[in-house]
Amino acid sequence: MRKQSQGVEQYARVWPREIFYSLVPNQGGSKRKKAVLAKGLELLNEPGVYVLYRNDIPYYVGQASNKLRYRLWEHACVPGARYTNFWNYFSAFVIKDHGLRHLVEGILIAAMPTANGARPLLKRAPFPAEMRKMTRDLREYQVNPKREFEKLNRLIKKLTDSRKRTRRVNV
Repeated sequence: MRKQSQGVEQYARVWPREIFYSLVPNQGGSKRKKAVLAKGLELLNEPGVYVLYRNDIPYYVGQASNKLRYRLWEHACVPGARYTNFWNYFSAFVIKDHGLRHLVEGILIAAMPTANGARPLLKRAPFPAEMRKMTRDLREYQVNPKREFEKLNRLIKKLTDSRKRTRRVNV
């Protein structure tokens, strides 16, 4: 028997944004014959955290304190909204606890490079000086491989010259 998760009650993984436009036969008692598919999905009627994707790359992380459907609909259907044109899939996590929602959103923002302007309320570890130098050296090599090759050639030449000098002295 599977254990129930303590914080995330349900999730949807990489669903298409088109569910906010797709019309399906109306199952409710409404007079309309068709309804938007997203309205019938119970998962989206809960509060939680969501990730917007551009193709398969995370683009934006956000949270909905009321219903995920309302917040995602704004991102999908409101012309001129900040992120409307930049995503085509989403994942959603139902998290009813307010504090846990903030924590999960912060962790996701910190873990993934996204377009979020918000800074998570998490303490960030400093980037060690050795790693900065290593990263700079790697990037320099990637951009200028010929320069690195020339450095190696000079080093090899120095080593061979010093061997020739030691041979002359020994002879």
